[in-house]
Amino acid sequence: MGRRTTTVVAAGLVVTLLLAGAVSYFASDAPDGLNKVAIERGFDGTEQEHDLADSPFAGYETRGVEGSFWTGSMAGIAGVGVCFLVAGGMAYLVRRRGSEQRSRTHSSSSGEPASR
Repeated sequence: MGRRTTTVVAAGLVVTLLLAGAVSYFASDAPDGLNKVAIERGFDGTEQEHDLADSPFAGYETRGVEGSFWTGSMAGIAGVGVCFLVAGGMAYLVRRRGSEQRSRTHSSSSGEPASR
């Protein structure tokens, strides 16, 4: 990865972490679109707990952390970290696979047998 790409990725990660960690505190407490429609249509009482309801970051909060700012901020930062790792891993795999295919194509076009 070139220096310019690294700078852009690092800057994007810093901005995303700031938004998730600090600005998310100021998010509205009003129900989101799906919850609002459920309340308006009268089926909000049918809601059930899901399998991950007891997870450390369920409900956009961090279990065991006191204080409304930190509980949401840590959950947001953890979410950014997970997304960054998944996206970075996928990009690494795609890039690696692409370079392997290019090397096979290059070696087969030069008259040498392609390795398998």
